[in-house]
Amino acid sequence: MVVKDGILMRMMRIKIFLVFMIPVLAVSNMAQSKQFTLDDLIPGGKTYKVLQPLSLTSAWWGNRLIRIEKDKCSILNQRINWEPLLSLADIKDAIKAQGLEEPKGLTLLSARFPNGDKTELVMIGSNYLFSYDWKLKRILRWQVYDEAISYQDFSNTGGSIAYSQNNDLFVDEYLSQKGQVKHHRISSDGGVNLVYGQSVHRNEFGINKGTFWSPDGRSLCFYQMDQSMVADYPLVDISTRIATLQPIKYPMAGETSHKVSIGVYNTLTRQTVWLQTGDNTDQYYTGITWSPDSKKIFLYHLNRDQNRCELQQFNAETGVSEGVIYEEYHQKYVEPQHGLAFLPWDSDKFIYWSQKTGYDNLYLYSLKEKRTLRNLTAGHDGVVLELLGFNAKTKSIIVNTTWTSPIQHNFYSVSVESGKAQPLGSAKGIHSGKLSADGSLLIDTWTSHEVPRQVDYINTATGKSVTLLVSYDQWNGYDVPEISCGMVKAADGHTDLYYRLIKPTHFDPNKKYPAVVYVYGGPHTRLVTDSWGYGCRGWEIYMAQLGYVVFVLDGRGSSERGRDFENVTFRHLGREEMKDQMQGVRLLSTLPYVDSNRLGVHGWSYGGFMTTNLMLTYPEEFKVGVAGGPVIDWSLYEVMYGERYMDTPQTNPDGYKENNLCLRAGDLKGRLLIIFGYNDPVCVPQHTLSFIRACETAGTHPDLLTYPGDEHNMQGADRIHLHEHITRYFEDHLK
Repeated sequence: MVVKDGILMRMMRIKIFLVFMIPVLAVSNMAQSKQFTLDDLIPGGKTYKVLQPLSLTSAWWGNRLIRIEKDKCSILNQRINWEPLLSLADIKDAIKAQGLEEPKGLTLLSARFPNGDKTELVMIGSNYLFSYDWKLKRILRWQVYDEAISYQDFSNTGGSIAYSQNNDLFVDEYLSQKGQVKHHRISSDGGVNLVYGQSVHRNEFGINKGTFWSPDGRSLCFYQMDQSMVADYPLVDISTRIATLQPIKYPMAGETSHKVSIGVYNTLTRQTVWLQTGDNTDQYYTGITWSPDSKKIFLYHLNRDQNRCELQQFNAETGVSEGVIYEEYHQKYVEPQHGLAFLPWDSDKFIYWSQKTGYDNLYLYSLKEKRTLRNLTAGHDGVVLELLGFNAKTKSIIVNTTWTSPIQHNFYSVSVESGKAQPLGSAKGIHSGKLSADGSLLIDTWTSHEVPRQVDYINTATGKSVTLLVSYDQWNGYDVPEISCGMVKAADGHTDLYYRLIKPTHFDPNKKYPAVVYVYGGPHTRLVTDSWGYGCRGWEIYMAQLGYVVFVLDGRGSSERGRDFENVTFRHLGREEMKDQMQGVRLLSTLPYVDSNRLGVHGWSYGGFMTTNLMLTYPEEFKVGVAGGPVIDWSLYEVMYGERYMDTPQTNPDGYKENNLCLRAGDLKGRLLIIFGYNDPVCVPQHTLSFIRACETAGTHPDLLTYPGDEHNMQGADRIHLHEHITRYFEDHLK
């Protein structure tokens, strides 16, 4: 299907304008100085969703686009209009007619359309799975579980589902011709110490699940994690009459870590074989990928030092290793985060990711020749962020990149043969998308500092597009501050860093305003993007409304700027990041409307570490700080993340000593509030409590707030309360 330009596109844009300008006109009649509340701006707030941009929830049914709403689904026709497809009422009628019990809270928002050749959708909930044929108006498959299932992995090929219960692994195999389900129990010894079919290595290395279906849907590759040797960390549940111990397995830097094995279960033989990976002590495995013929399994093997990575090949039937086909070394660290992607038109060749040239690029490898053929994405400034898939007809890959700008995410189609790159979609903003089954069509959802949200329908061969939705400015009529983006040099004197600056509402250039630096500063995250409001958080808008300048800077160590930009912090977390943040502070000090004597800082997690560190290192600069869920002592943090950036406490004692903030508790001069979740399994409470004890010994006086029952982040009403408290702290001590 080819999307046409010309009259059709002009008609669509007129239609979009008429539909979505009506709310704008209504809002413009309201008072122009309406004030935001935290409920308006913070996720979990009562009115938060009302002020979010309009959205379009969609899924591909083969190469047909489905629009999904709570109570109905529509299909995009050849004229680029939405036609009714099915309704929730239809499904409920079928459930009732067939004598079944309707699941509670049923909506269509979780609907899946796994097979473009069948008029069938699949619904999977916490304790049910069923399929519905909208042509026959009948429930075809119905499964209800006695207890909640977790870590579901549905096979689009065979319709089977792998799931976990109480750390054991199960498969329900769907025999579509008979309409029956065959139950397979893969493990029976799962528990706290032995975990099957779940994420391992604490979700590092791009791992977000623990099961992997073969392309033919007959075999399941899965992780088994033995954590019997890992120390228990004591978290406590205070909701019981007598507080209850709820320990977690938490391998700290330099301590004993868990062991991971990889099994392959065959639904035909009902047998499991184990990949012969050797001694699994202090080894990491990621990037599990099946060959297109379901006969081979590939994975990345990483040593505990994380500086050497091997791509290994295994026989899926026997588990026998067939050798290392590629390896990579770096003196600091190698961090594989993606599996392989085989070419749909040539099963001999696959694409792998590497930063070996300094930036994330995609490389073509031939199994027959046992070598890398070429860098497919060479010659561009920036990194590849995502490989969405392939257009097999044009023999091209569709990628999301920072090639257009370091603060943007933009789509390109890249020819596998020539490497020629064709931009897809708007050249502005932050884009995310999903490809149709054959890769010929792309649904592109994007935003920029000028556009709250837009959804485009793109032909990946021609680049032509039709706009399906444009959201109006949901903040029109509110007291919105001025938000700008700029650049400042890093402490190295030559690297450009991006910042976001928010001025107070009703800005008066002749006044002096207090300023708050919001900071993260660590790897895998960036805060300044060419998205709506340049990526600003709702709390920043709220603080500007109260009369604060808010400043955010992505320094070296943050993501999406290449290997050397990020790993400059190696073995000395906090050192270079603070230098760059102070470059931003120096910029603030040159602004005539900023009161340098009223400077605050706030951050969460890594940002909590940075906030505390900045307060201790530059006590004359920062008057007030609020640190959330902070890392205080990196020797107390988890093995995989901590050792990648710091090595072990045994091999880098000076680095760990340098950023152990307990040792500098006596340097605290300003007002510092530390907030943590009492049941935080990520940055465990020992960090905060150790620092509080050190401050008491040193005679300094931080403030403390905890959320019993909450983990690393507060949710719902607690999130509103959290931001009320943070705001009040700055109001009381900085203003």
